[in-house]
Amino acid sequence: MAEKEVMNGGHLTGLEEADLKSLDTDALKLAEMGYKQDLKRNYTVLSVLGVGFSLTNSWWGISAALITGISSGGPVLYVYGIILLALISTCVAITLSELASAYPNAGGQYFWANELAPRRYANFTSYLTGWLGWAGSVFTTASVALGTGAAAVGCWALSHPDYVIHPWHTFIAYQVMNIFAFLFNCYGKTLPVLGQVTLWTSLVSFFVILVAIPAKAPTHQHAKFVFANFVNSTGWSQNGIAFIVGLINTNYAFACLDCATHLSEEIHHPEKMIPVAILGTVAIGFVTSWTYSISLFFSMNDFETLSATSTGVPILALFYQALGSKAGAITLEALIIATGIGCLIACHTWQSRLCWSFARDHGIPFSSYFAKVNPRLDVPLRAHFLSCALVAIVACLYLGSYVAFNSMVTACIVLLYLSYSIPVICLLIRGRNNIVHGPFWTGRLGLFANIVLLLWTSFTLIMYSFPPVMPVMADNMNYVSAVYGVLAIIIAADWFIRGRRQYRGQAERHNETAAFVRETGQEKAGHEVYESAEQM
Repeated sequence: MAEKEVMNGGHLTGLEEADLKSLDTDALKLAEMGYKQDLKRNYTVLSVLGVGFSLTNSWWGISAALITGISSGGPVLYVYGIILLALISTCVAITLSELASAYPNAGGQYFWANELAPRRYANFTSYLTGWLGWAGSVFTTASVALGTGAAAVGCWALSHPDYVIHPWHTFIAYQVMNIFAFLFNCYGKTLPVLGQVTLWTSLVSFFVILVAIPAKAPTHQHAKFVFANFVNSTGWSQNGIAFIVGLINTNYAFACLDCATHLSEEIHHPEKMIPVAILGTVAIGFVTSWTYSISLFFSMNDFETLSATSTGVPILALFYQALGSKAGAITLEALIIATGIGCLIACHTWQSRLCWSFARDHGIPFSSYFAKVNPRLDVPLRAHFLSCALVAIVACLYLGSYVAFNSMVTACIVLLYLSYSIPVICLLIRGRNNIVHGPFWTGRLGLFANIVLLLWTSFTLIMYSFPPVMPVMADNMNYVSAVYGVLAIIIAADWFIRGRRQYRGQAERHNETAAFVRETGQEKAGHEVYESAEQM
């Protein structure tokens, strides 16, 4: 009987005949890819959109990144940078949507890379993509935990004028937020509802702030200040460079668009629903972040004091300027914090699915342990705990160097782009028309989107490595290259010590799927999968 059970963290090594007959269409498609249906499909398109937008949460990202963006372009950076990033993110969304529609799998980009790469290079290509995506998710979660924790500490500082903020205060708040979000992700049945709750929390908070700040501000800036005022306090003599290094802040507001793809095994008809969630995230993100930014800058009355605020939270200082009330400012900041907590919960959902799906293909050490799904809680609890523990450890970097921690935030953006680009390169080498298309396929528009993604990834890899301010010193340097170097060492060491022997790649999955197809008599259903495999 043991040989007929599903082993190795959820991939196929044989199934009972009764189990095979009970598979629905979505589970059968997943089985054809070489995986067992471990998680229940409890999500709807609205709840997936809720998780996806709650994670990207563009207007919240603008609030969190305001502390650095106001010196690298000021209003111009946000007004025009958001438009630029929304257009680029639309191309990213189209690219991800096409691949998610063709290959709906919780592994997302690392699974796509494994399917699309030439067989000789498929395992390492997929392995590298998985590590880049997972590292990007951990770093992103750390940045959200810091932003939310810092906002809470800032509220306390505003209400207590004699209070002096120390790094360990923010560290403690960071860890509290991380643990809080961890607990929310420990019960799978509530997560779809929670996704919708966090979506509406974000939208209601956005609307309240959008209306309240302009309505209560004692004075308003003229249109030239909002649409033509460029601020360069970076030390860079060229305004263009200052604008480019500042784009990190607006780019942060459109990061993590792959989130919905990692819920592909928890929603019915993912080949149709996931593209809706991804594109919807970009659309809502642009509308909210652009109108939010314009509202803030029209309501600003003392631009110079924001970056020097004792709270360490410029958006809180802006609320205080506009309302003239500490209680009112803290109330609005509480909405920011509530939205940030929703964002952090979505981050944990995202990174746990990435870790779990990667572990079931032996992408990380001790993968057989971390690939298990808790059947009672319906979550990959072990993978979730591992990712959250890493987020907690990363916070120690903040105690040592705030600048180094910020470099890690920059890395999360570029690492995710790299993880998107690798399967796209494989797709273009193989030929866009040489794969079985999903319901969402845009033809030439998709090709254009692919090229834009690759060009933007190359641009960010170079330009986001520039120092944010000049002259460069040890306490203001951009250490993102060091982050890349450390991650490269970890990936290379694990690959040569363990990964190259243990990683479950394209060939093994296809062999298991072939056995599955023979056993179930589903040759027709599996034909497309193997036709694509044989073309490599």
